[in-house]
Amino acid sequence: MGPDTDPSRFGVHRASPRGFAQAYVREGVGGVPLVCVHGWPETKRIFWKVIEPLAAAGFEVIVPDLRGFGDSELGPDGFHDVASHALDLYALVHDVLGHERVVLVGGDLGGPVIQDLALRYPDWVDRMVLFNSPLPYLKDEMAGIDGTRAPREAADYFVRQGLDADALAAELATPEQRRRYIATFYTSRFWAHPGAFAAPGEVDFHTEPFADAAHLRASFGGYESVFHESARSGPSLIGLNSHTPTLVLHGPSDHVIYPAFDRMAAVVFPRHIGPYLLRDCGHFVPWEAPHALVSGTVAMCSDLFRHQA
Repeated sequence: MGPDTDPSRFGVHRASPRGFAQAYVREGVGGVPLVCVHGWPETKRIFWKVIEPLAAAGFEVIVPDLRGFGDSELGPDGFHDVASHALDLYALVHDVLGHERVVLVGGDLGGPVIQDLALRYPDWVDRMVLFNSPLPYLKDEMAGIDGTRAPREAADYFVRQGLDADALAAELATPEQRRRYIATFYTSRFWAHPGAFAAPGEVDFHTEPFADAAHLRASFGGYESVFHESARSGPSLIGLNSHTPTLVLHGPSDHVIYPAFDRMAAVVFPRHIGPYLLRDCGHFVPWEAPHALVSGTVAMCSDLFRHQA
């Protein structure tokens, strides 16, 4: 086991501002607050390669497990949607940790969560780093951009997790079956660049938190909320954002997100930096292209380090 796949590499803290124990890593206390938000099927472990270099650069790196993921408990109200996740993170980072301004990093499910936070609390979010994430579809502004729809061949999981979650969860009856299901998203489903998770132990490291039946079932909640209003705790805020400076990174080997993610994001975030395409990188940018994520984030925030000093 190397450091990148060591579950105990970083200390795990817990706080309960919203009625459940939310787990998080916190390194570099006193630096520029940087909140890294994982997606699906991920946990805080997807950021394991970038936590130390970001902390060394001067950030206070805060990496939570969203409710129902990893070491965090399930949402006590049964909701596991974008609005719940956004309110959880604000309560944790603002109310508990006391940060009045933050930089947010996220992709996949974490992408809509940080987009929501930037619109919900515009004075709290200083800037964002966004990669391989769902985006609002702005029909008029995106007219003429090819590749604004996710590949249809990748949609089977989305439909089942959104419309048939209980039956799917019942089919995945053992820890081994649940982990094998999650493993396909790191390997055969071509979300990642080929070979990105080929090193010994990497797939096991990322699938282990999904062996628990309750957590796997809860993790489907984000997909259910797309199809069912009853699965939404409230409206999520996702749309055109003209005020938040946003670094856009795109792993183009991704076969699940929109092929035109970079061009679409440039429309959604007029104050964008980039977009930058990352060679030989797919969906899991913090793991597949850690140097690009770290160096880009540091460069974008160089003025914040000067102000802090």
